[in-house]
Amino acid sequence: MNANETPARPRIATLDCVRGIAILGILLLNISAFGLPKAAYLNPAYLGVPSDRDAWTWALLDLFVQVKFLAMFALLFGAGLQLLLRRGKGWVRARLSWLVLFGLGHAIFMWDGDILLAYGLIGLVCWRMIRDAPNTYTLLKTGVVLYLIGIAVLLLLGFISPGEPNSFWLPGVAELQYEKFWKLQGGVEAWRNRVDLLSSSLLAIGAQYGWQLAGLMLFGAGLMRSGWLRNSYPPAYYLRQAAWLIPLSLLIQLPGVVLQWRLNWDYRWSGFLLQVPRELGSPLQAMGYLALVYGFWPTLSHLRISHWLSQVGRMALSNYLLQTLICTTLFYRFGLYQQLDRWQLLAIVPLVWLANLLISNLWLRYFSQGPMEWLWRRLTALAAGEGTHQATK
Repeated sequence: MNANETPARPRIATLDCVRGIAILGILLLNISAFGLPKAAYLNPAYLGVPSDRDAWTWALLDLFVQVKFLAMFALLFGAGLQLLLRRGKGWVRARLSWLVLFGLGHAIFMWDGDILLAYGLIGLVCWRMIRDAPNTYTLLKTGVVLYLIGIAVLLLLGFISPGEPNSFWLPGVAELQYEKFWKLQGGVEAWRNRVDLLSSSLLAIGAQYGWQLAGLMLFGAGLMRSGWLRNSYPPAYYLRQAAWLIPLSLLIQLPGVVLQWRLNWDYRWSGFLLQVPRELGSPLQAMGYLALVYGFWPTLSHLRISHWLSQVGRMALSNYLLQTLICTTLFYRFGLYQQLDRWQLLAIVPLVWLANLLISNLWLRYFSQGPMEWLWRRLTALAAGEGTHQATK
């Protein structure tokens, strides 16, 4: 996750801060995946017509959160790959390969909503493209093209898909009961089901989502190479960027949200075609969020909360896994699974955020890296043949 950290290079404070914001923001969309059946992630009508409170919560999250923080993190991950290139191909490949293995372990033994595997796999493809790009414009242009290919595939899937919803979109009572059983039961039964879900996820990455993720990584690398993500422009420039990026993204997405609601989250439309406005607008909104932080950085940099957010960003991988540990304990061990609606689930998010902030602050008082970051660096150094002494510098 913290792909741009190297021992000799000073940290970029703004990057750490926005990475921390991205990690915390991702939990806003993941919390429903922890606390509700997988069908609820995109379909608030998986049990029938949702309550007004549930529908409004879904709508607000869809407009302001869904995909936005994942897109932000993908941009930052691509920027990290750009910074990491100076370590050489052996280091980059080893680092991303270990991320793939972390993702496999996370997806099978902890939680089926893993993103590490996808980032590692697509990163292994993208780092060469970033390295070989002759200039910034090529990176940005290629990123946009790849992202639009992913959206085109999504549209194609919508046109060729059967009109009847599958069990992933509209599960039956028995399927919901079984999903609850294996999530609360854990053990081999849960591992087997997570492997099945992982297989479907890998197909989605290869067919559609991987294009979009690769596009975001390349675009993020281009933003880093151009200086945009280095905070190289005046604050007023970033604020002007935010002033048009965020309203434009909302304008693109709002019709899709309204139509999904009006169509009662019909499978063909809401499962595919009306996902397109969100996918088009989210990268713009993610850049708008980044631009807001950069534009207000002269003020934010003096606030204690920015320091704390930066610490979360420095321990991004550790904090991401900590969120999984806390949420799986709450929902699958303490039995909160399917006990709360979307609005109630949001009340848990600040508590997990507080744990991220406090643990990061406490840990970094005594250590220079998070525990998973230290392990990741050490394993990378060993795999890259640099010796254990390089991993502990």
